[in-house]
Amino acid sequence: MTKKPSATRRDFLKKSAAASALAASSVPYFSWSEPVFANNSPNDRPNIGCIGTGSMGSGDAIDHGHFGNIVAVCDVDSRRSEKAKHHDRIGKGKAVAYKDYRKVLDRDDIDTVSIVTPDHWHIKIAVEALQAGKHVFCQKPLTLTLEENKIIRDACKKHDDQIFFVGTQQRSSRRLFMRAVNMVQKGLLGDIQKVTVGIDGSPTGGPFPLADAPKELDWEMWLGQAPLVDYREKRCHYQFRWWYEYSGGKFTDWGAHHVDIATWALQQDQEGMGPVEIDGTAAVHPVDYKDGHATVDDHYNASHDFSIPCRFANGVEMVVTSKPPNGVLFEGTKGRMFVNRGKIVGKPIDEDWDAGHYGQDDLTRLYKGKPHEWHKANFYRSIRDGGLPVSDVFSHVQAMNTCHLCTIAARLGRKIQWDPAAEQIVGDELAASFVSRTPRAGYEIPRV
Repeated sequence: MTKKPSATRRDFLKKSAAASALAASSVPYFSWSEPVFANNSPNDRPNIGCIGTGSMGSGDAIDHGHFGNIVAVCDVDSRRSEKAKHHDRIGKGKAVAYKDYRKVLDRDDIDTVSIVTPDHWHIKIAVEALQAGKHVFCQKPLTLTLEENKIIRDACKKHDDQIFFVGTQQRSSRRLFMRAVNMVQKGLLGDIQKVTVGIDGSPTGGPFPLADAPKELDWEMWLGQAPLVDYREKRCHYQFRWWYEYSGGKFTDWGAHHVDIATWALQQDQEGMGPVEIDGTAAVHPVDYKDGHATVDDHYNASHDFSIPCRFANGVEMVVTSKPPNGVLFEGTKGRMFVNRGKIVGKPIDEDWDAGHYGQDDLTRLYKGKPHEWHKANFYRSIRDGGLPVSDVFSHVQAMNTCHLCTIAARLGRKIQWDPAAEQIVGDELAASFVSRTPRAGYEIPRV
């Protein structure tokens, strides 16, 4: 799929830049106010295709509908695509419903795609969307393997005239996470010595019985690159997260959020950075493992109990743990600070250490030169104005490197060594075999 949308459709946002000033700087985080680009002329609004329309996919689609026209919805479960098609804030009865995402990518009139599928499908669809000339919004966790991190980074470098945005909404949290990142980066906590990242543990469950797949669900297509197995209800839809065949358990589910914040704050989010040693000896799984693979296939198999110390070359230790509380604790030579989605606390906050150190200039710096605004507004502003969005693919894959390394170390129950510059696991042939997975025939991911 290499077709490009017409010049008119590709350039409409940038061509409108000189004609209208942005109002988005006044749109608060998670606002439902009127969209930035909803001008009177339909030519000022992008056409959007939504691939994956489950609970998260539908929520994202509603958000995208503020900024453009949703003309296509797609899901391998037609119950979901039909519901989205007729939703009064998504398809409005006018969008075309598909089961095959390739039909969305083949449409020249679609400018932007939203990808909200199970994790193991993200990169194949995303790379093909870039090849088809689309701007891409893709939900977290972006990748399934370390190799996929390289694949999507290379694809975005090649297609650098298109915007790729990752759905890590904590990066737009002005009151909580952005404040914490700013405080750490300005040295207000002193030298950071330890970061504890609480991401909870995956649920346990099973044995789950075999069943017939619903007639509306294309189970073979849902599996995609993953091994062909019989249908079990608890393998599919939301529960896919707790099976390593399709995801990384909590390591990637919540790690994509909190490890990302920690990596961003520590300024370890550029290519060639990352931990050098990852210790999975304390990880416990709900089923028996041999050589990193579950020995049964009818139970959730992602780790439910773990504390994974990740040591960086500069001496900082990041502990990724299932132990409560959920959130990120920074410990520096001048103080400690904890942040999650509900609060930011600690002596630095109580004593207002960042007074005078957290203003509009700081927000603009963290937002890569753009004004702070509602998360998805930054995506559409980036399409119009160019430049990197706040949730860019390049920094995200650095956090995902750590998440995937935690998963590998946990599955093997031992320490592994990582060379951040070479992006290789060193001295452990078995661990290195988990860097990539061989996709099922017919579901290969394009290489750039």
